[in-house]
Amino acid sequence: MPNNKGMVHFYTGNGKGKTTAALGLALRSAGRNKRIFIAQFVKGMHYAELDSIKKHESIELKQFGRDCFIENEPVEDDILAAKKGFEEVKSITTSNKYDLVILDEIFIAMHYNLISYEEVVELIKSKNQHLELVLTGRNAPESLYAYADLITEMKEIKHYYNEGVKARSGIEY
Repeated sequence: MPNNKGMVHFYTGNGKGKTTAALGLALRSAGRNKRIFIAQFVKGMHYAELDSIKKHESIELKQFGRDCFIENEPVEDDILAAKKGFEEVKSITTSNKYDLVILDEIFIAMHYNLISYEEVVELIKSKNQHLELVLTGRNAPESLYAYADLITEMKEIKHYYNEGVKARSGIEY
C-alpha cells in the first residue's frame, strides 16, 4: 500500500553531492508528473542546473541570494534576499500547489543567521502533510535531526579541489 505522507529529507555534510542529490530527486519526481519547487538560498549565480530545469515545466526554481558569499560574510542584501525567500517558501509548503519542495542551502542560511532555527522548525511542523520536503546544506544542526525522516550525510574523503582543480563547467556549476 503506497504511503501518502510526505517525508522530510536532510542532505548535509562536508562532501560534494547535496544539491546534486536533491536535484536528482526533483528529476525523478518530474518523471512521475509531480510538481516541484526549488528554493536556492545564498545562491544567485548562474549554475547549469538552471538551464536544465527550464526544460521541465513541472519544476520551478527561484534563487534567494545575490551571489555566493560563502567566502565572505553576508551583507544586508543577502539577509533580505533570504528572508524574502523564506516568507515565500512558508506559504508554498502549506499549500497544495507542489508535491516536492527543496530548500537548497537552507542549512547554510541558518549557519549565517539569515534564517533562524525556530523558523525552520515551524516550517517543518506546519508543512502540508502530503508534501515531500528536502533541506540541504552543510552544518545541519543535530538538534534538528528529530524533525527529519531521512538524513544523508555526504562525507568528503578525497576531493580534487584540494589538489588545486577549480570548479568545472557541467560538473560543479
